[in-house]
Amino acid sequence: MTAELVRGQNHPLPEVRLEVRVSAGKPIVAGATLSDEHGKVRGVEWVAHPGTPTLPGLEVSKQAAADHRLAFDLDALPGAVHRVSVLLALPTGVGGPVRFGAVAAPFVAVTGLDGLEVASYTVTGLDTESAVVALELYRRQGAWKVRAVGQGYAGGLAELLTDQGLPEARELAGSINEAVAQGLARSVSAPPPRTPDADRSRQTAAPGPDQPHTGTGPQGVPGTVPPQHTPYPTGAQGSTASQAGMPGGQAQPEPSTAAQPSPPTADGTINYSHPGRQTSAPPPPPPTAPPAQPGQPAQPVAGDATGWSMEERLYNQVWGMFEDLARTVAAYRSAVDFADSRMEKELDQVLSDPRSRIGGQGDAAREAARTKHAQLVDQARAALDRDLAQLTAEAEVVEPALPLAYASWDNPVWHGYRAPMEIPMAVRLGDLSLPESENLSIPMLVRLPLERGLWIDSGRTSLEGTLADSDQMRRLAMDTAVAHAGRLLAVYPAGEFTVHVIDPAGSGASSLAPLTGSGVLAVPPAAGAAGVTEVLNRLTQRVDLVQMAMRGGAADSLPPGFDTAEQLLIVNDFPHGFDDRAVTRLRYLADEGPAVGVHLMMVADREDAAEYGPLLDPLWRSLLRITPVPDDHLADPWVGHAWTYEPSLVPANSQVLQQVLAAVAARRRSWNR
Repeated sequence: MTAELVRGQNHPLPEVRLEVRVSAGKPIVAGATLSDEHGKVRGVEWVAHPGTPTLPGLEVSKQAAADHRLAFDLDALPGAVHRVSVLLALPTGVGGPVRFGAVAAPFVAVTGLDGLEVASYTVTGLDTESAVVALELYRRQGAWKVRAVGQGYAGGLAELLTDQGLPEARELAGSINEAVAQGLARSVSAPPPRTPDADRSRQTAAPGPDQPHTGTGPQGVPGTVPPQHTPYPTGAQGSTASQAGMPGGQAQPEPSTAAQPSPPTADGTINYSHPGRQTSAPPPPPPTAPPAQPGQPAQPVAGDATGWSMEERLYNQVWGMFEDLARTVAAYRSAVDFADSRMEKELDQVLSDPRSRIGGQGDAAREAARTKHAQLVDQARAALDRDLAQLTAEAEVVEPALPLAYASWDNPVWHGYRAPMEIPMAVRLGDLSLPESENLSIPMLVRLPLERGLWIDSGRTSLEGTLADSDQMRRLAMDTAVAHAGRLLAVYPAGEFTVHVIDPAGSGASSLAPLTGSGVLAVPPAAGAAGVTEVLNRLTQRVDLVQMAMRGGAADSLPPGFDTAEQLLIVNDFPHGFDDRAVTRLRYLADEGPAVGVHLMMVADREDAAEYGPLLDPLWRSLLRITPVPDDHLADPWVGHAWTYEPSLVPANSQVLQQVLAAVAARRRSWNR
């Protein structure tokens, strides 16, 4: 049952992964601040706002809107954080209201990832205030609670942030307000008509006269489809393409640059480039394509997004393509739903009148309702087909231009492989598509270094036509793991990535042949219970050692010969060969490893691993589930589309992976690594 809070009242939080939903009558800016045990915000890197929408454990909206969903993973917050304040503010300089007394009282609700409300609070009693702390999520005796605050500030964000002990309050408030005013965090009530020369405005088509209003919601998607947002992927129960930096998610910015909002582009569209890479406005893309002729769509160009390098431009372009596809499909589905509900309403009206139930009058009314329904659906489909055609043309241009880390295995760029000198921004783990876009898929890019591990599910999938026997699925799952590991080895500089393998029964020997045969593994795959224990002990000790060095400020004092490379542990055939102690250490690596460069890749059937019961649930939830065959289990953070994921695998009978790994091994030998 939902707890309806009043000012000052608190309520326990049963979950640590939750959303805070904000509803207001006018566009507002939503943000959050992190505070220590003394209630002080230690710096701008502890403030999440539209310019810096993601911090470890939380994500806020990148724009002003009448509705927001803020995502939280309280267990992922820094250990020094004891309180999270949810703040709301009226945007300045955009011609809107300047005080909360002139708008409807904001409604704030705390919900679980399933959408069920835990607590709600209506922020009443505001008058001249233009900023308010609506809620506090705070830690008390090891548990989290929520408190209704409703503390308003007539001085706006500057006064609010100053009250929380932030020295740079006025500068940060100014940058937030400037970003909102310039359009970086804009609120769009209705998308303008899509013009042929829109220069990457990335808007869906305007609704027709009989079409529902499909203005953008809190995440910039059609407002008739409520956006769903989770802070990080949620395992098999409905993983999201989020914080891993893949399309649909955001990488966490570096603390040193977290206060720098990404500036908007010249036409006011959102700049998707990584804020941690910017110290000023990135250069615009070069004009490599002639302007579109009147009446003709703009010609797509690879790398026409903003960014400091072609790699960053292509990354941002893929982001934009993903969002375009999500928005245009959301608009289409919303229009179809509207047409269905309208026809149903009209048919109900016909049937409710006894005089029109039978006879020619009733038949004519029913036929008219069906005809109008067909017209609305055809109109929506035409708009969808137009957008899909342009996105498909863009994908055909972008795909051949992708660098190694983003390219599919059949891309010719792999045949000219050279070991890179720098770590790329992201890596490709597969492709994403929707049922309405059978011939169009978007690369699934995950930011590097990996922020969470992977669970490659060798169990049954939910898509028809993809069922395989258990042995074949286990083989495909291990092939997928090897392909991903090979790609990571290839895109990291020589000696900067190390792979370990646990294969207790040796069942993955054939799939592991490219890794073992090329010599890129530091040691052979560990077998048996003793091998499992030895590898887990070694990596656990490494995590402990690096954590102690970092916490003590002595990162340069690691032992001589210490391997500073990123570490990846592939675990095959789990839980075979694992006892309770080994499972506990595996959970420890999954939770603590990514922060110090130790990553986990599980290859297992969820049902087989269920014998450990609740002991395994945290491990399962902490990893991003992917599949060795197409499966529609990933949900985006905007509108909750069920995206079909297809892994990026090496083509059958291709030797490209072996050739690339051989080049990696040779490069390591030349570097004595």
